[in-house]
Amino acid sequence: MDQASPVPPGPVPLGAVPLGPVPPGTGWPQDPATKDTPVAGDAQQVVDLAGSAPDLAELTARQSVCRACPRLVEWRERVATEKRRSFLGEQYWGRPIPGWGSDTPRILIVGLAPAAHGGNRTGRVFTGDRSGDVLYTSLWRTGLAAQPTSVTAGDGQRLIGARMVAAVRCAPPQNKPTIAERDACAPWLTAELELVADGLRSVVCLGHFAWQAIWPQLAAAGFAVPRPRPVFGHGAEAVVRRPGQEDGLLVIGCYHPSQQNTFTGRVTGAMLDQVFRRASDHAEMDGVA
Repeated sequence: MDQASPVPPGPVPLGAVPLGPVPPGTGWPQDPATKDTPVAGDAQQVVDLAGSAPDLAELTARQSVCRACPRLVEWRERVATEKRRSFLGEQYWGRPIPGWGSDTPRILIVGLAPAAHGGNRTGRVFTGDRSGDVLYTSLWRTGLAAQPTSVTAGDGQRLIGARMVAAVRCAPPQNKPTIAERDACAPWLTAELELVADGLRSVVCLGHFAWQAIWPQLAAAGFAVPRPRPVFGHGAEAVVRRPGQEDGLLVIGCYHPSQQNTFTGRVTGAMLDQVFRRASDHAEMDGVA
């Protein structure tokens, strides 16, 4: 298969699997970018391109081709070339994972970063790994996802009244981005939050990293953030408001549905359901499609 040909996700005939990341605009389902999408090559260009994106569609396109962090670019593309043995017959996405879901969400779900053989392979955050299996099943049970599974981009999954983002858009080695990488990626989330903030009513932070990352983003979007920052915990809550806003934005902490946490029982499906139902109740999701 030529690199310029469409490269659908999932298994394809062995010997026909391109190596490396999917070039933008070559047919991957739900790829927001084209070959003409501007590419950020350093942290300052992230600031410029995120801040100048005219709408959410263009912002996500620019997110999906970013090359600002050399270590993350090298890692995500190496993984997409070398692959895991169980996925040798699949094309890997191998690019940053853009935000996805409703363009006018009432609930924002924030995670850490895509997994090397999860979102980095499938093209969608929390998709194609065991964390996603647990997460999307809970979202489906609580009315926030159209189906209980999330296999790859273009599989028919749809978020209902919700949007999902990662604080860091590229898969990091050992799932540990550096502070510099977190900060370089932050303007993408800042711009995305600003574009959806008017209708937003709840934010669910999956894990401590996401909890820490969201507070400066909320402050940048004009919300009055409590000082000191609230302590993270499962079910931890805080309500923030913009000046003149009557209905506050509920921020909820949730233990990350990592394989370690779910296997040890630190977080269960019932615990996730409780958080998402709380977020939905505050967001008044009844009737949202």
